[in-house]
Amino acid sequence: MAGFINWNSQVASVTKFGLLSIPQRLGSVAAAVCGIAGVVAVLVGVLSIAAGFQRVMIASATPDSAIVLRSGANSEMVSGLLHENTRVIADAPGLARTPEGPLASAELFAIIDVPKRSTGRDANVPLRGVQPAAFKVRDLKITEGRAFAWGKDEVIVGAGAAREFAGLQVGGTIKVGSAEWPVVGVFSAGGGAAESEIWTDASVLQEAYHRGDTFQSVYARLESPAAFDTFKDALTTNPQLDVTVMRQSEFYASQSTALTTLVTTLGYLIALLMAVGAIFGALNTMYSSVSARTREIATLRALGFGGGAVVVSVMLESVALSLAGGAIGASLAYFIFNGFHAATMNWQSFSQITFAFAVTPELLGQGIGLATLIGLVGGLLPAIRAARMSVATALREL
Repeated sequence: MAGFINWNSQVASVTKFGLLSIPQRLGSVAAAVCGIAGVVAVLVGVLSIAAGFQRVMIASATPDSAIVLRSGANSEMVSGLLHENTRVIADAPGLARTPEGPLASAELFAIIDVPKRSTGRDANVPLRGVQPAAFKVRDLKITEGRAFAWGKDEVIVGAGAAREFAGLQVGGTIKVGSAEWPVVGVFSAGGGAAESEIWTDASVLQEAYHRGDTFQSVYARLESPAAFDTFKDALTTNPQLDVTVMRQSEFYASQSTALTTLVTTLGYLIALLMAVGAIFGALNTMYSSVSARTREIATLRALGFGGGAVVVSVMLESVALSLAGGAIGASLAYFIFNGFHAATMNWQSFSQITFAFAVTPELLGQGIGLATLIGLVGGLLPAIRAARMSVATALREL
């Protein structure tokens, strides 16, 4: 026990000497800390894009919601359902019902060009035709203006779309075909993907796009999450239908896979390349620390301090500086990126999705973990050099 306390005392003493010598090499220390802060800020900032996009997709679905597409379709763009099919789907067991009817909305999905507020360039924005049940299937709420009138050329827009795209405020208009349709309201949908869309009456949209009496999907609210299998089995075994039934959570997860994989891969690749540079910065800083403390380390070794205590103390100093850089980088990423609103392409539907960057505790943890790893790797060789230093040679410099 006494030996352990003595060893800890040695580590503390050597570490103290190292930290006190930082003002003598402030330039190299500041460069290393800033380099590590940059690595962490970039990693967390890039990954917050994927986290924010996933958060929107997760918020788009509840456990008791489902979507029905044509068999083999992986998105609404390539799906197609006849009116008779949607009526059979609305009569399926397991579907939630109200006095007004089943909670199933047969819907159309189209894309129109709307200029972005930030650039003025046109972007693909979803224009969705819905039925009355859609408002309850997604728990939609009108936050400004009013709902569109059924049977009229009117639209309401999601809060995200209204924020990111020009002309979508209440009182504005959008061009559908050769006609101008007024925007009469803005809605929220719990932060889900629907907030990136423009909604109108499905029958009106069918007429505008000459779709006849066809739809592309049916969004449904079930009696309970456990009713999904009953609902799915009733539809997939029905000879009148040729459909795919998914939980909405599964559908939106598949929609987000391509973008999140791309962003995550690029984020880690960029961080890895930057981390290599940060490691060299840490190496330079710690070699400078050992060189500046040659006489102090030699004196301590001559007084009986062990090589292990020197190694640990140098590593602790390196990790401490890296953690300082990591904390700065994580703080910068949080204050700059968290909640930053943007829009990006959903490659499954080729339309824009609005979302907010999300700097989560998990991402901050990854950033701090990377900073710690840089400190450990960058401090290892200088620590070994300090421990192997010849006491006699170093003392001749006194």
